[in-house]
Amino acid sequence: MWDNFTCWPATPRGQVVTLPCPLIYNFSPVQGHNVSRSCTDEGWTDLEPGPYPVACGLDDKELGFDEQQTMFYISVKTGYTIGYSLSLATLLVATAILSLFRKLHCTRNYIHMHLFMSFILRAASVFIKDAILFNDRDLDSCSEASVGCKAAVVLFQYCVMANFFWLLVEGLYLHTLLAVSFFSERKYFWGYILIGWGVPSTFTTVWTITKIHLEDYGCWETIDSSLLWWILKAPILTSILMNFILFVRIIRILVQKLRPPDVGKSDSRPYSRLTKSTLLLIPLFGVHYTMFAFFPDDFQAEVKMVFELVVGSFQGFVVAILYCFLNGEVQAELRRKWRRWNLKGILGRGPKYQHPSGGSLGATCSTQVSMLTRVSPSARRSSGFQAEDSLV
Repeated sequence: MWDNFTCWPATPRGQVVTLPCPLIYNFSPVQGHNVSRSCTDEGWTDLEPGPYPVACGLDDKELGFDEQQTMFYISVKTGYTIGYSLSLATLLVATAILSLFRKLHCTRNYIHMHLFMSFILRAASVFIKDAILFNDRDLDSCSEASVGCKAAVVLFQYCVMANFFWLLVEGLYLHTLLAVSFFSERKYFWGYILIGWGVPSTFTTVWTITKIHLEDYGCWETIDSSLLWWILKAPILTSILMNFILFVRIIRILVQKLRPPDVGKSDSRPYSRLTKSTLLLIPLFGVHYTMFAFFPDDFQAEVKMVFELVVGSFQGFVVAILYCFLNGEVQAELRRKWRRWNLKGILGRGPKYQHPSGGSLGATCSTQVSMLTRVSPSARRSSGFQAEDSLV
């Protein structure tokens, strides 16, 4: 049980658990003071010898700080709940748009849809985890955590890791468009699927098995100094580092292409616009997580918590805006559909005014992608740039 200050381990009925006073931010732990609870048929008893301020010998000033910390936790939870709710709603609409309009179907948008889905699953897993862990009916229970509670935590860990790896896939795909002359879209796409969904499932499965056999206590939601957490943490840190390296390489490639000696002034505009698009998109691939990723967990804990939980919860919303709603292809297709629906409503003769579906279907996206395997390297890169430069 987590009471906002201490995690109380599962305990048989009739036993008493005694733990040292918790470490409160910016304060040293109070030496020689302990708190205890008893496990009864009705659940955990009240804290003994009294509330934390009394049991741990806090004065009035520290008691006020204790209340401030409680309000801080509540504010953080409220902030990321709002952020994930907004992201979830926006991503669902964006995914529906990219799925329903056939003219937008291409490898680039397929990857975007998988990224959207990873954000959706991450937001949903956060809500599921909070609903189980903060359930008041189970708050006083001192028995072993249920299988459903552990499954919710496992789902949450998988969705978080999958989200980081799909951010990595976005970086890999953009780097491939810029650096590789010829490549098979279909072959690479299945490789991206394996990276985005397969690799996280492997590490999460290994972590789950090791938790069952080595540390099967509580609901698995607490982060301690155990080496088992590195089964999850190491792949995520690796993906963040790789995305940062890809970011540097992409910027380097763009700088080289902006000033080649044999390219005229009229040819530099697509590269310039792509540079602006890349600067907007690449930080969303998880590069901003490098600010705190390689620092200890207790380094600037409050700032890190706000940055990763609250600010990070709005990341899906920003990604949906940039990848879908501000995309020129999406806006053009929505305007075309809107005009077509208006003609149907006004004239009542929709079939005569339907856009031909044979040769033009997917011209701006699917045909563009298929041409990448047949045209020259320069023409291919130009078509790849056209896909992203509609964002600005």
